[in-house]
Amino acid sequence: MSSRRELANAIRALSMDAVQKAKSGHPGAPMGMADIAEVLWNDFLKHNPTNPLWFDRDRFVLSNGHGSMLIYSLLHLSGYDVSIDDLKNFRQLHAKTAGHPEYGYCPGVETTTGPLGQGISNAIGMAAAEKILAAQFNREGHDIVDHHTYTFLGDGCMMEGISHEACSLAGTLGLGKLIAFWDDNGISIDGEVEGWYTDDNVKRFESYGWQVIPGVDGHDPDQIRAAIEQAKANTEQPTLICCKTIIGFGSPNKEGKEDCHGAPLGDDEIKLTRERLGWEHGAFEVPEDIYADWNAAEAGSHAENEWNERLAAYSKAYPELAADLLRRLSGDLPADFSEKADAYIADVAAKGDTIASRKASQNSLNAYGPMLPELLGGSADLAGSNLTLWSGAKGVEKNDASGNYLFYGVREFGMSAMMNGIALHGGFIPYGATFLVFMEYARNALRMAALMKQRAIHVYTHDSIGLGEDGPTHQPIEQVANLRHTPNMSCWRPCDAVESAVAWKAALERTDGPSALVFSRQNLPHQARTDAQISDIARGGYILRDTDGEPEAILIATGSEVGLAMDAADVLAAEGKQVRVVSMPETNLFDKQDAAYRESVLPAAVTARVAVEALQADFWYKYVGLNGKIVGMTTFGESAPAGELFKHFGFTTENVAETVKSLL
Repeated sequence: MSSRRELANAIRALSMDAVQKAKSGHPGAPMGMADIAEVLWNDFLKHNPTNPLWFDRDRFVLSNGHGSMLIYSLLHLSGYDVSIDDLKNFRQLHAKTAGHPEYGYCPGVETTTGPLGQGISNAIGMAAAEKILAAQFNREGHDIVDHHTYTFLGDGCMMEGISHEACSLAGTLGLGKLIAFWDDNGISIDGEVEGWYTDDNVKRFESYGWQVIPGVDGHDPDQIRAAIEQAKANTEQPTLICCKTIIGFGSPNKEGKEDCHGAPLGDDEIKLTRERLGWEHGAFEVPEDIYADWNAAEAGSHAENEWNERLAAYSKAYPELAADLLRRLSGDLPADFSEKADAYIADVAAKGDTIASRKASQNSLNAYGPMLPELLGGSADLAGSNLTLWSGAKGVEKNDASGNYLFYGVREFGMSAMMNGIALHGGFIPYGATFLVFMEYARNALRMAALMKQRAIHVYTHDSIGLGEDGPTHQPIEQVANLRHTPNMSCWRPCDAVESAVAWKAALERTDGPSALVFSRQNLPHQARTDAQISDIARGGYILRDTDGEPEAILIATGSEVGLAMDAADVLAAEGKQVRVVSMPETNLFDKQDAAYRESVLPAAVTARVAVEALQADFWYKYVGLNGKIVGMTTFGESAPAGELFKHFGFTTENVAETVKSLL
């Protein structure tokens, strides 16, 4: 049996070799945290390398994702489909072993990390999902949902504001199966952190309601093991294990220094490190006995088989619960959802209500929510404004986690990153809400959701200058253009209750990325449509009002400005002008339609085009061309009632009509 230090040294050797071969990377953290990782992975982590997606596995998140060779070494050594050639290909094009761990590219990587603080926040979302799912499905004698979430984080994650947001909520929720390891090495890129980071993290996390285990020697396996056992014994609180480590452990000239944080050690230093560690093997060489001691495939298969037996017993005792759990874990919606949703959309169209689209959103939740127990909602302290609470919503609490709604508090970034963790965990479709302008607080979490193609739904209300008196600090201008330009993001801005219901249906059915649903504060007029037009909403853009003959001009609008465009078309029609109105609630979806459909909606021969949207103007040149015109925003807003603002900034029937006539 290899010694614990030898097993950890395999991580150190592979990490420094891969970084050296790539000529870039971060060897310091993997070398410093190798002993902690060895104890956790070999003595505690429940996982199956032959089936990385086994549901009841423990989740492991490397929040300080720049130390990616740590997780790649662990995956390789324990038997995942990560070969020695993959390690040699570290940081190269199309490699499994990207510069930062990327979900979906490397088996065993639970989430994409690198932007500091988001990994710990994802882990908190995963732990919340585990607790809520367990409360919903476990029954006496049948703990079918029963796993831990472990995360490593460094000083950088601790400094990032998002860690304060998410860790605070983790304590409030009592996430007792969340165990975090703080790599307290006192070093960041600029050197010793004591010049800019002197927080008392023991007191900080105790104030959050965490169990804190201070003063653990991160290079002493016995202390590490004892700390993990203490953490697991406390099921009422998340645990922070404070591990004092030496960055770049084993490097004679660079350990404990910023030199090894983000640069290769160099061939000479690697040779000296091998000698100091007693690692008498060449680059990328690991002895077979060490591989054998690391391999977790047999133990993992045994653990999964044991769980499958428990699942069979659970299925026999609670067949309906088991079927619903497995459906939710597969990501499938109920078989009749689409049909029932279409019936609801038809009912909304028949009623023809003139309401704010945020209210239409809440109505949609009341219709779809009872069909979807997997919905896990929330709002960043704006439930009464975002209208995200629906008739079946039940708050998740520390002592009763069986609900389906999280009160996130004023934590937009933390909320959005936790939603990513919830989506990654499985069993839920998370939605969370705030004002559109505060999307920017959460921007990087949305980017990560899009990068990982996660099924998370972001609800944004108060969508333009139409929110009025709160003024330019709260009036979004450029945010929707940002969302539309984000790869893999679906961004809807519906014009009435019908389009709002369609937007919710599309977001719920989407499985290949996040959705942003952008809703108004003010009432929006109902638009009459044929069945064919209702069907075409799902294409992202469609003809809402057409002309008897070929159109002379086309008005394109979204959201609250669709009603304005329709009024302008009425004025122009009275003057004998043939003007088509196109509603385009989801521009990216429209762009994905075939060329014939796009040409049928926006014929190239019609160059007189005007786009109308009370948001950033320049986005619309892609549709109106250089010869067209845009009635949009090129400045920030002002503080005044909405009606006055729309008039002040030119969003009037007269101005839109005159703009069209200027092109004819």
